[in-house]
Amino acid sequence: MNYRQHIRAAAAAMLMLPVLNCQNTDAQMKRARDYGIEIGMLRTGSYNAITDVPGVKVGHVTLWEGDSVRTGVTAILPHDGNIFQQKVPAGIFVANGFGKLAGYTQVEELGNLETPVVLTNTLSVATAVAAVIEHTLTQPGNEGVTSVNAVVGETNDARINDIRGRHITSQHVLEAIRNAAGGPVAEGNVGAGTGTVCFGFKGGIGTSSRVLPATRGGYTVGVLVQTNYGGILQVNGVPVGQELGRYSFRTTLNEYKEDGSCMIVVMTNAPLTSRNLKRLGSRAFAGMMRTGASGSNGSGDYVIAVSTAEELRIPCSSDSIYEQWREIRNDEMDLLFQAAAEATEEAIINSLFAAETTKARNGMTVEALPVEKTLEVLRKYNRLKEK
Repeated sequence: MNYRQHIRAAAAAMLMLPVLNCQNTDAQMKRARDYGIEIGMLRTGSYNAITDVPGVKVGHVTLWEGDSVRTGVTAILPHDGNIFQQKVPAGIFVANGFGKLAGYTQVEELGNLETPVVLTNTLSVATAVAAVIEHTLTQPGNEGVTSVNAVVGETNDARINDIRGRHITSQHVLEAIRNAAGGPVAEGNVGAGTGTVCFGFKGGIGTSSRVLPATRGGYTVGVLVQTNYGGILQVNGVPVGQELGRYSFRTTLNEYKEDGSCMIVVMTNAPLTSRNLKRLGSRAFAGMMRTGASGSNGSGDYVIAVSTAEELRIPCSSDSIYEQWREIRNDEMDLLFQAAAEATEEAIINSLFAAETTKARNGMTVEALPVEKTLEVLRKYNRLKEK
């Protein structure tokens, strides 16, 4: 089964869920790379997705109800075991802290992750935290657990979604965790990206991956993004936003101003501890900046970076007073940095290519990125590899 067949199957399966209305099955047939947009120099994994990292799973639940509910949940699992009992090294890089990322301080202090990473909208963070706690407490082996550090990120989808209605429930979050699977990942108007806007166009969920050469360990770096921010769109180095006449600060009257946030989740099977994972996260943010992000005052931009390496898993309890591990040396980090930047840049562009025009509350319509016009601009700059 090829990538497109996988996506059709995944979309069909999601459409069977009672709360899900996934409208981007056709858009998923082509991603940026399918049009000849090749970002960076490293090769992608089989799915060009965060799930190319062994063991990583992604689940979405999308709420699309009436003319005002456009929101959802996305869950990312670093492995399919009991994450609380087998914690994973993690680091969080904060580029701009205008956000409501739950669970940050414990990750910063202890350097590990003990729950799935969940993304949703701003006013549903508390609901998602409660659901992640419930998920953790009810897992076999966690009967004695009395403290849980749920990691939940968000962007504000109020421009499209009735965010004050707080339509996300704990069951939606638990469903996203239960639905999490490997393989291709649905992008665009799904999950936590259902109601987002990016560079003035419809944003959403995007993903990409990079694989290091075997001589450098053969490790995979996978990225998933929830795009909801502004700036001056660049695609593969080309000023597409300016060419299309749609970008921040276009006039002195500032008639178009995009504000928002971007959540970036990085997973890798490279053996890294929290210090170098935080450094890896900062390079992922560099990939976001390559897309023309302005890092505005109201943009909450966070990178959650996780190592899934089995040899670095941290048992909840141990008979030993020591932690023992082997990790990659600082001098060997450069290619991983490159992989994180490239995968993040492409994941963001994929989120735009996959997203569809969306009619929102109050009759508002947010247009999708005009793909054909974008391709014309890329041809003009000789940045399109024709198929």
